[in-house]
Amino acid sequence: MLIFMTISLVAGFLLSNQSPINADLSRLVKSPFIAGTISFIIGTLFLAILAMSMTGRLFPNGNFIQAQPAWIWLGGLLGSIYLTSNILLFPKIGAIQTTILPIMGQITMGTVTDWLGWFGSDKVAMTAWRLVGILILIVGVLVAVALPSLTNRDIRRFDANVARQDGPTRVIGWQIWAVIVGVLAAMQQAINGHLGTLLHSTSQAAFISFFIGTLLIAAVALMIDKRVPTTRELKTTQPWNWLGGILGGSFLFVTVVAVPQIGAGLTIMMGLIGQIIGSILIQQFGWWRSIKQQMVPAQALGMVLMLIGVGLIKMA
Repeated sequence: MLIFMTISLVAGFLLSNQSPINADLSRLVKSPFIAGTISFIIGTLFLAILAMSMTGRLFPNGNFIQAQPAWIWLGGLLGSIYLTSNILLFPKIGAIQTTILPIMGQITMGTVTDWLGWFGSDKVAMTAWRLVGILILIVGVLVAVALPSLTNRDIRRFDANVARQDGPTRVIGWQIWAVIVGVLAAMQQAINGHLGTLLHSTSQAAFISFFIGTLLIAAVALMIDKRVPTTRELKTTQPWNWLGGILGGSFLFVTVVAVPQIGAGLTIMMGLIGQIIGSILIQQFGWWRSIKQQMVPAQALGMVLMLIGVGLIKMA
């Protein structure tokens, strides 16, 4: 169990680097949707090579496809919705809520999935210790992510200006959608994990999910931007601007491996801790041309609380 928890943590750390890399790529190609498409295409090619080297095939046969329920193929769709929604949410509800609300959705859905055994996962009893651990983990997330942002005057001012642009009803609608987006992200990981079990191939399941997501996000990019990136734009990129898809593909591959072993809930929680740790380090050192922001005591306290929460969940 500890091995799968550790690789989920490392995968979350790697994924945290994807956002600033794609953000810089988005600046260069002048479109977050085009940047997302490039990232998905690279991730799909990476997973295709991985699947071919491990199994010698990419797609399952027709009999397998017909025998499975329709929801087993939704991983790629949910992943593309998650990516697109994060782009749309930021200017609607601000930086703090765009980060926190999807995380709450992910933790909640991951817990419920394990508890009820949804999406082919094994049932995990909701003991008192497990519940306490989840609550401490949530408090740790809030302390590590929300508290430093609330003390940052620039972030508070940006979020206040965003909130004034829409009426209260529309803001509530976007807030609800942010939580739903987190729920969809947790569903994606559980579905992909079960698909990997059915296929007896984690690499093939990860490729299929990324392939479907690539088709969908490319369609969205073409509808919104109505263009492809120019040669001049692509020449301005650095080699590391192309790493986002590989990092995203690696994260998806690890979740497909880990979910059947430790459950969707614990996989999601360890991944989130890795993402938060990675985000703090990225801000601390200004990696990938991101804005530097010194680590504050609240973030260290939050990480300690998250680890305590996970420890209690593991003990349960």
